[in-house]
Order: sequence, then C-alpha cells, then structure tokens
Amino acid sequence: MNDLFSSDASASAGERARHQPLAARLRPASLADYVGQQHLVGAGTPLRRALDQAQLHSMILWGPPGTGKTTLALILANHVQATFVTLSAVLAGVKDIRAEVERARERLALGQRTVLFVDEVHRFNKSQQDAFLPHVEDGTVIFIGATTENPSFELNNALLSRARVYRLQSLQRDDLAQLLERALASEPLAGLKMGDAARGLLLDQVDGDARRLLNLLEIAGDLARGEEGEITEALLKELFRDSLRRFDKGGDIFYDQISALHKSVRGSDPDATLYWFARMLDGGADPLYIARRVVRMASEDIGNADPRALRLALDAWEVQERLGSPEGELAIAQALVYLAVAAKSNAVYSAYNEARRFVAAHPTDEVPLHLRNAPTKLMKEQGYGESYRYAHDFPDAYVAGENYFPTTIPRRSFYQPVPRGLEIRIADKLASLREKDKHSDWRRDK
Repeated sequence: MNDLFSSDASASAGERARHQPLAARLRPASLADYVGQQHLVGAGTPLRRALDQAQLHSMILWGPPGTGKTTLALILANHVQATFVTLSAVLAGVKDIRAEVERARERLALGQRTVLFVDEVHRFNKSQQDAFLPHVEDGTVIFIGATTENPSFELNNALLSRARVYRLQSLQRDDLAQLLERALASEPLAGLKMGDAARGLLLDQVDGDARRLLNLLEIAGDLARGEEGEITEALLKELFRDSLRRFDKGGDIFYDQISALHKSVRGSDPDATLYWFARMLDGGADPLYIARRVVRMASEDIGNADPRALRLALDAWEVQERLGSPEGELAIAQALVYLAVAAKSNAVYSAYNEARRFVAAHPTDEVPLHLRNAPTKLMKEQGYGESYRYAHDFPDAYVAGENYFPTTIPRRSFYQPVPRGLEIRIADKLASLREKDKHSDWRRDK
C-alpha cells in the first residue's frame, strides 16, 4: 500500500481532483470563503457565536438544492476540528449507522469529536432516524442532517427535539455573481471569456442554486473551448433550450408555489395569479394538476358569490384534457383571471367545515319520521312520512315553520352568506324565509 504522502499518492490525488466537477473543486474550506447564508453564519448570529466558542451542536440544515448545506456542514466540522463523516440516506441503513457510531465512539475515547453528516435525511424511515437518537443524546456524534423537505413533516419529533433547525435560503443574485467571478478566475476555466450579458443570462437561469450555476458554467466552458474561448449568450441559450427551472414536484417548492397561486386568486390579484401560473408551468408542473386546484379555488374562495366561476374552472379543466397545450393552458389562465377578479365568498366552505365538525360531535341523531320515505305498507304503519308537508303545495314553495333537522338537536345556522356578489341576494332570500318562520302559525319544533 502506498504511503499517503508519497509522490504516487499525491499524483493520484491530483488526478482525482482534475476529474471532480467544478462545484466540488471550488468548494470553500472556511467561513471566510462561504457565499451566502449570512443570516446563519454572519457575525453575531447564534450559530456563529456557538462556533466561535467551539460549541457545535446537532442540527438540521433545511433548504433548496444548491444552497450550500453540505459545504456548510463540512466547514462547521473543520471549524471545530472534528472528523467529518458522511452518510447518504439513499444508500445507508441502520447497519451503516451503527458502524459509523462505533468508529465515532473510538475517536471520542482519543479526544476526537465526530460530525456525522446525513444527506437527504428525510429519506430515512422512522426506525433509521431513531437509530441516531441515543448517540446524539450522549454526545457520541454531532449530528447534522440536510434536507430539502420541511422537517416538520418528514422527520421524527424525537430527532427534531435533539437538533436545532436552520433554514437556508436560495442564494441572492449578488452571492451568485460573486461565485461566478470566483469560478471564472479559477484554473479549470482559465483563459475563457464571458461578457456581462452572458453572465446576466446565466445568473437569471439558475434560480438561486449555486451547484446549478457551477454545473452549467462547467458545461458551457467545455463547449466554449471549441468556439474561440468565449461563453456567449447564443451558447448559453442553446444550453438552456430544454432546461427547466427548479421545481420539485411533490416537494416544498411545489407546494409553496401552488400556495402562492391560490393566495393570489383569493387576494384578487390577476397579475400575481398569472405570474405564479407561468412560474409553475415554466418549472414543469402538470397543467391538469393546476386545473384541479383551480376547481377547488372556485368553490373555496368564490362559492355562491359567483357560481359561474366553478363552471368556468371545470370548462378549463376539460379543455386541457381534450386539447392539451397550449390551448388548455390558455383556458386555465382565463379561468384563473376570472376567479381572481370575481366576487369572493368562503361562506359555503366555512359552512361545510362547521357542519362536518358538528356531525362529528353528534353522529347518531336519527332521521325524523316525517322526513323518511314510506314505500311499503309496514313503513307507513310505523309512521314513516306521516305529517310531511310537500313544499310545492305552499306559497313560494316554502313551508314556513317546518324543521328538517333531527328532533334531538336544535336548529343550526351553518351558512352565512357574505355581502358580495350573488350572495347578497341569497342573504336577502334567506332573511325573508326566516321572517316567514317567525310569523308562522304552525311550527313543528314548538
């Protein structure tokens, strides 16, 4: 076996480094070179103070791809002179966890701490996550997990209670520009030219993702070496032609954007509505999924203030199913704009939820005899349908004083129309019917 410091080993290490991706070759080794996340590692922040006191604690690093989670974990370990060990939740199991914990215990006996970094920790199941708990608690390892998913939903409460959660943000344009300058000045891209317009185009494309920036830059650099050594706008546009923006279907980014779309409709802002719709399509969202959510918006936020909204939403869904893109997407956009500018009411949504809560608390109340059908002689003899009053036999097809609730519970008023759109007229109608009830000579619930 070769000595680590022999010329052969050094040459081998150098050869491996030359074949590493640009993102790995430019990975910073200290906080001084770390780009972004100043809300976490800037002077005076809780994490920075802990580091300055060499008191590193277990944590979860939560953020979008390419925001520096792995790099930060490595820098933190180096800062406190701890051994850095990596596990991938995609490949490792409980056996691997136990093996690394045993090695960490041996190091600790020699006075050496271990940072156990688990990438994509949300992919571990409950039993795998539980395997860390005693070793985090007794200090055998300093646990750092990285995840793109919301830890509240994906990680065990027991693990969350033992690790502080830090939220990493997408890198700002200035941060990415700084990283781009550093990359262009590095040995792998030496001699390549890149104008301001091309730089701006690249920065616009990467959505705050440093890894994506460096990967695209590396590919562009390889292509540019055969084109007079310049990364041009034309070259980048060709590279981006089939490239989608960051959009994690089923992940946090997906749900954040659909939430923004829904809230823009609810807030009566058609422009923001179209923006988020376009963003989701640009990221590869399924238009049929968006169409289904538009139907939900029509019922939840417009309701009976403008019942046409629901029909238009269904029509847009049907157009997407029958014609596909781009005709279907235009129909969905039409429905979204209509919903955004329509009169708003959540009265039906609120009434429905209240009725469900009420029924959950009163599940066994029987249907009153007068509301039951009596298709057989026996049922008639049992009183089914007796004294039922047929609404169409009365003025305005309304039986003043009738009660349609079970006799064991008081009348309830779930639905409260709002003073907007068609519900203004609905409220007037209901008020007039309630007034008839008050003045009726006959009331079943007297």
